[in-house]
Amino acid sequence: MKKILISLLFNFAVILLLHAQDNVTKAVATFPYQKSADVQTVLSSMESWAKADWKKLLSMLDDDSLKLKATYALNAYTHHTALNAAGRTKLSGMLSSSLNAATTRYAKDLMIQELGLLGDANAIKPLSKLLKDEVYCGAAARALATFKTEAATAALNKALSSSKAPLSQHIQAAIDNANFKLQTTMTSLQPAASTKNSAQQLLDLQDQMAAAKNPVQERNILARADHLTGLGALVFAGKYLTNPNLKRQAALIAARIGLKDKTLSGKAVRDVLEAALPLISGTDSAFLVKELRGHLNSMPYDHGFVSLFNEKNLDGWKGLVGNPISRAKMSEQELLKAEAEASVNAQQDWIVKDGLLIFTGHGDNLCTIKKYGDFEMYVDWKITEKGDAGIYLRGSPQVQIWDTSRREVGAQVGSGGLYNNQKNQSKPLMVADNKIGEWNTFHITMVGEKVSVELNGVLVTDNITLENYWDRKLPIFIKEQIELQAHGTYVAYRNIFIREIPGDLSSRLTEDEKKQGFEMLFDGSNLDKWVGNKAGYLVEKGTMVVNPAGGSGGNLYTANQYGDFEFRFDFQLTPGANNGLGIRTPTEGDAAYVGMELQILDNEADIYKNLNTYQYHGSVYGVIPARRGFLKPVGEWNEEVVIAKGSRIKVILNGQVIMDGDIKEASLHGTADHRDHPGLHNPKGHIGFLGHGSVVRFRNIRVKTL
Repeated sequence: MKKILISLLFNFAVILLLHAQDNVTKAVATFPYQKSADVQTVLSSMESWAKADWKKLLSMLDDDSLKLKATYALNAYTHHTALNAAGRTKLSGMLSSSLNAATTRYAKDLMIQELGLLGDANAIKPLSKLLKDEVYCGAAARALATFKTEAATAALNKALSSSKAPLSQHIQAAIDNANFKLQTTMTSLQPAASTKNSAQQLLDLQDQMAAAKNPVQERNILARADHLTGLGALVFAGKYLTNPNLKRQAALIAARIGLKDKTLSGKAVRDVLEAALPLISGTDSAFLVKELRGHLNSMPYDHGFVSLFNEKNLDGWKGLVGNPISRAKMSEQELLKAEAEASVNAQQDWIVKDGLLIFTGHGDNLCTIKKYGDFEMYVDWKITEKGDAGIYLRGSPQVQIWDTSRREVGAQVGSGGLYNNQKNQSKPLMVADNKIGEWNTFHITMVGEKVSVELNGVLVTDNITLENYWDRKLPIFIKEQIELQAHGTYVAYRNIFIREIPGDLSSRLTEDEKKQGFEMLFDGSNLDKWVGNKAGYLVEKGTMVVNPAGGSGGNLYTANQYGDFEFRFDFQLTPGANNGLGIRTPTEGDAAYVGMELQILDNEADIYKNLNTYQYHGSVYGVIPARRGFLKPVGEWNEEVVIAKGSRIKVILNGQVIMDGDIKEASLHGTADHRDHPGLHNPKGHIGFLGHGSVVRFRNIRVKTL
C-alpha cells in the first residue's frame, strides 16, 4: 500500500511539472509582441502561476536557446504587476529566492535588474548581500539605487563605508547616478537656487542641511555645494568629512573647491584639504589626489585664513576692558588683571551651544585676544526681533547689525553700514538683510582706514573710512582687537574666519646692516641680481618661491661671485622639502662637488630618517655634519646666517651655531662621503639656491663681503 501511495504521489508531481511546462511554454511563445492587447490574457494568467511555473520560466534564462523569449515574458510581467502591491511582492519574492539557483551571469543580472524595477522592500536584504560580490556588486548597487527609499539608501551607504575598490566604485557610482537631477527650465516653477548669489546659496544650503531628515536628503544638499567656490563652501563641505554617509562625497567636493581657487590658503583651508585627501579613492583619485597633494605642498603657511571660533568654547577670546585709549594708559599688570576678571564674566554672558557662539542678552563685548591690522573676515550672524549688535573693527564701533523694522532708530537703512561715522558715509548702499531669525553673512575687508562690507553677497559699504569713535581727532588705530558687540539682545555667530593682509612685504636692510656694508640681494620685488633658472623661482608676496613646474626649481645663482662673506636669509620649508645653498660654486656642474652645498632640508620628514649625518640641514654636504634639532616647525620662517672665511665655514640657524668647521681639515684624509670635492679649494664663486623639486620660500636675502 505504501509503495502504491509513493507511486501515486510521484505520478502526480510529474503531471504538475508537465502542466507547468505546458503553461510556461505556451506563455513564452506569445513573446515578443507588438500590441499589448495580444498578451493581456497571458499576463493575467501568469498572476495565478504556481511556484513551479515561475521556476520553469526562470530556468529558461540559463538556456541560450530559450532565454530571449523568457526575458521578454519576465520583463512584460514585471511592468504588468509593478503597480499591484501584492503581485509585486510575490514576484519579488520569487526572484529573490531564485537568485542562487541561477547558473549563468545573464540570468542573475536580469533577475537583479527586475528586482530593481519592482522596488519591493523584501528584496533589499538579498540585493545587499550581493554588494560584497565582485561580479554582481554593480548590478545590485544600481538596482538598490532605483528603489529611492531610505532603507535601500541606508543599505548602500552602509556597504560603501566598509567596502574597498573596485566594489566601492560601483556603489558610489550608483549613489551618484541616483542623486543626479536635471535642472528644470519650466518658467512656471519657482526660480532655481542658482539665480541667487553664491553667499545666499551657501546660507540656504546650511539651513537645508540642518533640516534634512535622512542621508538621501543630506547627499542631495551637499551635492549642490559642488558648483560653489570660496572659503565658506570649502568649510561647509569640510564639516561632513567625518560623517560616514557623506565623507567621501564631501572629500571630493572640498578637493574640487580647493583646486578651483588656489588663492585660498591658511590653516582653516589646509585642515579641510588634508582631512579630505585620504578619503578620495576610486576613479577620482587618479588625478585629484596627485593634484591636491601637490597643491598642499605648495600652499603658503602665512597670510591665510584661520578660524576665530572653534565651535566648542571661547578659546582665543577675552572679556572687554575699557577702550583702546583707556587700555593704553594702563600698566601691563593692571590690564592683565582687568582682562582676567572681564573674561570670567564673559564666560557667563557668552555661551557656546550647538556649535554657535551666542550672546545671552546681558553683559559686555567679546574680544579677540589677538590684535589685527589689515584683514579680511567672514562671519555669519543671526538676530531676533528688535535685535541690535555689531562688529567692532580694531576695537572701534562698528559694522552695524540690527532689525530693519526699528524705524524709530533708523534701522530701515539695513545692516552693514559704519554706524558711528559722522563725516564719512555711515549708511549702507542698500538693504540686503535676510528676514529676522534667518542667517546672514558678512564679508568684511579692512585695509588702512578703509572698510568694505558685503552682506549676503551684496556690497553695502564700499571702501569707506572708519572714523575713530574714541577720539575723532585721531585716525583709526593701526592694530587692535576685533569685538563682537553686546547690545542687550540675543545674537548668534558662526563660521568666523579671518585672514591677515600683510602690508609692505619688501625687505630692507637695518641701519646696523647698512653701516656694516651689507647688500640686499632680494628685497621681495625682483630677481635682478640673480642668474640661472629664473623660470624655476617666482616672486610672490614678497618671497622668492621655488617653482617645481618651472623645471624642478633648478639652480638660481647670484650674478656676482663671493669669496669670504656673510650671507643672511630667511626660509620657509614645506613638508619633506629639499633644497640647498651653493657657495663658492660655478654655475655649471653639481654644486655639491664643483663648489660646496649647505643642506636646506626638512630634517623631521620620515623619508629622511636614514640619511647620513653629513646630509642633514646645515651640513657641508658630504664633508662636515651639522647639529640637528634647531629648525622651526614646517611652515614657520627660519633665519640663517652663513659665514665663509678662508677654509672656515659657520652656519647659524635661528640664533644657534649648528655647524662650525674647517673644510681643509675635514677633507685632509678624505671626505666623509668618500667622494672627490674639488670645489672645496675654490677661492670664490657664486652663491645659489639649489632646487630639488620641492617648494621652498626665501626672503630678506642679503650679503656682506668680508
